[in-house]
Amino acid sequence: MLLLEAAKGELEHNHEAAKTSLAAAASMLHSEIERRSGAKSSGTGGLAGWQIARVRSFIDRNLHRTIHASDLSAVARRSTAHFSRSFKQAFGEPPHAYIVRRRLEEACHLMLTSQASLSEIALTVGFSDQAHLSKLFRHAFGQSPANWRREREILWRR
Repeated sequence: MLLLEAAKGELEHNHEAAKTSLAAAASMLHSEIERRSGAKSSGTGGLAGWQIARVRSFIDRNLHRTIHASDLSAVARRSTAHFSRSFKQAFGEPPHAYIVRRRLEEACHLMLTSQASLSEIALTVGFSDQAHLSKLFRHAFGQSPANWRREREILWRR
């Protein structure tokens, strides 16, 4: 709540600081929603709370590089086959889909909070190139990353 209040106060004087505060608040809210939904869905055969936290942290720290299911299963201390089933049960989607979604979320955050080019952002979040980012972004959001970014820049200038 404090981040939202800070963003409200910064909105008229410092758009970049307001963007950063709002992005941080959105990220925290998203993490809390995931944490709570992950904890509820980790019944029999799912991942334990510590495994969910370690896997989520590992993914977020390594978005910029290739992440294999074997990497994640090692973090969770499970066999790869068992881990993949448990991950889907705990997170509601397969590991690859979750990683792509996190990369897209981080790309959105960077588009709002930095002046980096889309090609730089694509590489920073682990996509092979801007075309790969654009293809997956368009599939997820129904528009190109450039249009998405432009629309939000217009909203921030108001």
